[in-house]
Amino acid sequence: MSTKLPEGPHRRYNPLLAEWVLCSPHRLKRPWQGQVDEPQKDDRPAYDPTCYLCPGNTRANGEVNPPFAETFAFTNDFAALMPEGESIAFANDALFQVESQRGVCRVICFSPRHDLTIPRMETSAVRAVIDTWAHEVQDLGAKDFIRYVQVFENKGAIMGCSNPHPHCQVWASEHIPEKPRKKRDTQRAYLAKFGNDLLGDYLERERALGERIICENEHFTALVPFWAVWPFEVTLIARRRVPDLPSLTNEERDGLADLMRRVCVRYDNLFSCSFPYSMGFYGAPTDGEDHGSWRLHAEYYPPLVRSASVKKFQVGYEMTADPQRDLTAEQAAARIRDMSEVHYLF
Repeated sequence: MSTKLPEGPHRRYNPLLAEWVLCSPHRLKRPWQGQVDEPQKDDRPAYDPTCYLCPGNTRANGEVNPPFAETFAFTNDFAALMPEGESIAFANDALFQVESQRGVCRVICFSPRHDLTIPRMETSAVRAVIDTWAHEVQDLGAKDFIRYVQVFENKGAIMGCSNPHPHCQVWASEHIPEKPRKKRDTQRAYLAKFGNDLLGDYLERERALGERIICENEHFTALVPFWAVWPFEVTLIARRRVPDLPSLTNEERDGLADLMRRVCVRYDNLFSCSFPYSMGFYGAPTDGEDHGSWRLHAEYYPPLVRSASVKKFQVGYEMTADPQRDLTAEQAAARIRDMSEVHYLF
C-alpha cells in the first residue's frame, strides 16, 4: 500500500471489527466555538479518609479494606453481573429475545496511594498491576460458566469514573460480548484465508511503515491504529502471538509495564493534565475453544482532542451513521511520539 493518503475526506477500514471510519482532515481548519471546560485540577492527597478504596477505609457495604501495600482486588459491591440468578430464556421470538446472564465483577486498586495513576507509578508497580490482571483472568476464566473476561479502566471523571482512586474493573461473563465476538470472528477468518494472524501481519506492516508507531520495546508495540476512531486512540500489540495476559512470560510482563507507562506519560504530557481515557485488554475467550488466531492487544480511547478542556463528542453522524474523525491517525501518532517520556510534573 502506498503511504500517500488523501488530504480530503476518505474512509478507512477496520479489519478487526469489519467497520469503516470517516476521516475528514480538512475540518481541522474550522474555528471552534463549542464547549470549552476548565481543566480539572489533580491535587489529590496520598490518602483520603473519605475514599472507599483507600487502605483501611470502610466501603459502602460495610466491609473494611485491608492495609494493602500494592494492588487490592475485591468483588464489586455494586456488580453488573452476578454468579447466581434466575434462569430465563426467550429465544424463539424474532422480536423479543431475552436470556439470563451470570458473571462476576471485580475491582482492582492499582496502588494504596490515592493520588497516583499509571504514568506516575514506578514501572515495578505497574508490573504488579499486570500480574493481578493475569491472576484475575486466569481465576475467573477457569470457572465453568465464564466464556469471556474483560479487563478495563475508566480514567477521569470525564469518562464516568465514579472514584478518583486509581483502579480498574474486571467483568467476567458467561457470554462473549459483541466487540470481542467480532474480533474472534475476523481473526479466525483471516487466519483461515491467509495462514497468518491478522494482528501479526498488521503489526509487521505498521513497523515497516513507521509513521503510526509511537514507541516499542522487545515485547510490545504502541501505535495509533490506521482505523482509529478517537482523536488520540492507541493500540498496544504483543510482538509474539500470545492469546491472553496469563500467557505472558515474566519478560513480556515487564515489557508491557514499561510500554504502558511510557504511553501514559506521553498522554499526560500532551495537554499537561491527567489525561482521561477508557482502556481495555482484549484476550482470547475462555470458552475452551481453539483461539490460535488471537493476539493479545489493548486499546486506549481518550476523548480529548484540542486541549485539556475540549473533548471529542461521538454524537450526530457518529451515533446515526459511522464514526468520524478530523485529526488523522498519522498526525495523532506524530504528536504523541514527539512528547517526552519524562512526566511534566517531575
